[in-house]
Amino acid sequence: MHSAKGEYLKKLTEMHPMPSVGIGKTLEGTSPPSVFIGSWNYPKVYAGPMISPAHGDIRIMDTPESWIPDGLSQDEIIRYRMSLVRGKRLWDVRDLSGRFAEQLRDIALSSISLESEVVFSDTPRGGFAGEQHTPFGPSGYLDSLETSSAGWIRGLEKVYDDTDLTARDAMVHLHAEGFAPSLVQKALSAGVMGRKRDRRLVPTRWAITAFDTIIGNHLLSAVRNCEVIDAFHVHEFSSLHNHYAVILLPVPWEFEWIEAFLHVNGDEEAIFSDYEGNGGKREYSCVGGCYYSSKMAVLEALSRERKQAGVIILREARKGYIPMGVFNVRENVRHAMTGKPLDFDDLRSALNHLSHSFQLPVPRFIKESTVLVRSLKERQMRLSDFNPEAETTRGATPKG
Repeated sequence: MHSAKGEYLKKLTEMHPMPSVGIGKTLEGTSPPSVFIGSWNYPKVYAGPMISPAHGDIRIMDTPESWIPDGLSQDEIIRYRMSLVRGKRLWDVRDLSGRFAEQLRDIALSSISLESEVVFSDTPRGGFAGEQHTPFGPSGYLDSLETSSAGWIRGLEKVYDDTDLTARDAMVHLHAEGFAPSLVQKALSAGVMGRKRDRRLVPTRWAITAFDTIIGNHLLSAVRNCEVIDAFHVHEFSSLHNHYAVILLPVPWEFEWIEAFLHVNGDEEAIFSDYEGNGGKREYSCVGGCYYSSKMAVLEALSRERKQAGVIILREARKGYIPMGVFNVRENVRHAMTGKPLDFDDLRSALNHLSHSFQLPVPRFIKESTVLVRSLKERQMRLSDFNPEAETTRGATPKG
């Protein structure tokens, strides 16, 4: 991640400590089911289960795809996540034959929440929150781990049994079958997909970005062959102290992500952006995993509609926002794309409409842009053309 954004988010997280569950050296509880694989010291990493003191069906704690549709608040999500205790053990990612690796696999593929008993070598402490993956509560080194047994999710079991199927093809297949991203990412982390000789544990952060990147690129290969839309469309959605606008341009594929953190930690205006042209992106994005999760989400919608467009996504994180992982971006953009867009005759009308949706003046987004600036120049438009007092719906019609 770009150092400026990384440092900003690190500071933001430190300014908003999240209270986590307090436990001792033993824990009898339930895994949602969930595992977490760290990346530090790769290929020997800290890996282990996530377990809550709660009992019963707690799958909601590790199913981020349900949180926005179910209307969960940021505080409710944080309470769920901070009640999860991370057990960890130093493990070589290439060792998938040991009992501990088998336990992680059983947890990742389980169709239900698993009753679990854990003994830690010391009292779990701390907690974690960040932009890449969802927060969790205290961590502790494992002395022992026991879980109840359960059947595996059938589609994931079939992928595990096919040792000639590449991890890429497995992810594409599971996505096409409607599997939630979190299930596929968890399975990838636990080393259950790919050709037999290639399988290994995959750090959770890497698995999340790998899924979004592979599915996004796969969808893009089909979208490139689709008809270009014939008007400017705007999709909008707000949740979890964020507002999103997805602008679809009637041009062949190009993509830009612009995010503003507005007065989240005082009176700051921190803006970050990245883009790709029609040829796609070759280097890792300077804004991190949110670039790939947002791109994948909008490509899902374009693929469903068999349409092609240029895409600009504006995100504004507002006061009260706390980093909770890229699910926040992926699922918000997904939700935005399910709603009916407004259609506009020209880009100026679309941006003047958005001047009423964002607290940050639209020209500030434009100044950080590459694709948007180029689009404006091609249409011989200037910053002074944007008037927030202009009628907001001139040239706008609901689609559908």
